[in-house]
Amino acid sequence: MARHSKRLALIGVVLLLGWRTLDHHRAVVTAELPLQAPAAAAGDRLIVEPDDGMAPVYALLRSPRRSLDLTMYELSDPSAEAALAQDAARGVRVRVILDGRLERTRNTAAYSYLTGRGVTVSWSPPRFFATHEKSFVIDGSTAVVMSLNFTAQYYATSRDLAVVDVDPRDVAAIESVFGADLAGSSTGTPAADDLVWSPSQSQADLIGLIQAAGRTVSLESEELSSSAVMSALVRAAGRGVAVRVVMTYDNRWRPAFAQLSALGGQVSVMYGERPRYIHAKLLVADAGTSQARAFVGSENLSDASLLHDRELGVVLVAPALVDRVDHVIAADIADGSPWR
Repeated sequence: MARHSKRLALIGVVLLLGWRTLDHHRAVVTAELPLQAPAAAAGDRLIVEPDDGMAPVYALLRSPRRSLDLTMYELSDPSAEAALAQDAARGVRVRVILDGRLERTRNTAAYSYLTGRGVTVSWSPPRFFATHEKSFVIDGSTAVVMSLNFTAQYYATSRDLAVVDVDPRDVAAIESVFGADLAGSSTGTPAADDLVWSPSQSQADLIGLIQAAGRTVSLESEELSSSAVMSALVRAAGRGVAVRVVMTYDNRWRPAFAQLSALGGQVSVMYGERPRYIHAKLLVADAGTSQARAFVGSENLSDASLLHDRELGVVLVAPALVDRVDHVIAADIADGSPWR
């Protein structure tokens, strides 16, 4: 089931218009990746959907005492919207950025509902192809970085993850970018080497994770059309790295599947919503080793997502978190069907 046909149809237009920009980014961007988990991130945790249900996410939305800042690609969830309105009603400063480029129609009802209840809502900056980020910050002390949109109709059948991030450097960086995006001003992405930002850094960081892998790369994504990422995966397979991929099937990804399979990669696919729709964007390198790292975020493996959208992800180093991401991917591979 193609959930984002409008987005996919426009990707080709953006690639044609932005070809020189893509070359520029490839030439100048270098990866910054964490080597160890920050001590301040010891309280980080994962929420895995649909396994954990939405109750933990709703609890976080209801938890702020002073402020909540949310950036969201799609917002169509009465429970989430009610939580934000209730926060505002008890004096919390609630600010929301909604994508207005591709999802304005879907987001208009939430925009109207929230603005009528004391929430400051802004359409996303027009300089991005789309604001595809899904994150929120609570009281300037906790950030939640997600792959999931707040679209209630998909919760029961979608694979998605969220990272609850308590590292003060990460939280401050996410707040800084939120403030700039809310004001519509340009900004760099503040230093926090475990954060993965688009359009400035995502391609280099994700390729860096693949290039650093010595044994295994496991990933799942909703899209797989980035030639730069595919080249990195092909090179990894060529040097003996075991590459595993699980995705919801779409004809668009057949060339990538064929290329990886020909090199001995394992490709597993799901169909439509069965047994679930792969919406998560995950990558694990060298699971089970001292060099293991995992990525969780909003970035799809496409040029539009990596080079033109506003996106946010995080690289995890803590073994317990990396292991859980790896177990999610392994479970999805087992539940899928081998691609032939």
